[in-house]
Amino acid sequence: MIEKNETIAVGYDGTPGAKAAARWALEMASQLGCSVVLIHAIGMLGRTDERQLVIDLEEEAQVLSSEYGIEPGRLRWHISEGDPCSALLRAADPPLSARCVVVGSRGHQSAIGLPLGSTSHELAEHSRVPVVIIPAPLRR
Repeated sequence: MIEKNETIAVGYDGTPGAKAAARWALEMASQLGCSVVLIHAIGMLGRTDERQLVIDLEEEAQVLSSEYGIEPGRLRWHISEGDPCSALLRAADPPLSARCVVVGSRGHQSAIGLPLGSTSHELAEHSRVPVVIIPAPLRR
């Protein structure tokens, strides 16, 4: 169980699945009094618009946190180099020391018909801390 003053890590790339994962984590944080760190992985071949993307994602995260009444000090933003799975697996280590990792079931490169994306699948297999996989929002 996650306790007060502990951290929930969330993989965040702005996709609907990532937003659903962030909402779930922020709801838990508001109930349990813990912190949330949103992790965005920048691949080795970072996109040229990555800087603006990070700024936009940070703004989205602040809006989401205000919806759940999370004080600014309980929401952190962490940029990590490398692939998303490796970045999220490292979240269990200091300095983040996350007690669980939350991700959407599928991200940017989801294949139709597969219930889990590559990152959520790999996390479920290799994480040392509990992994919460939030189902993709229904498309309307």
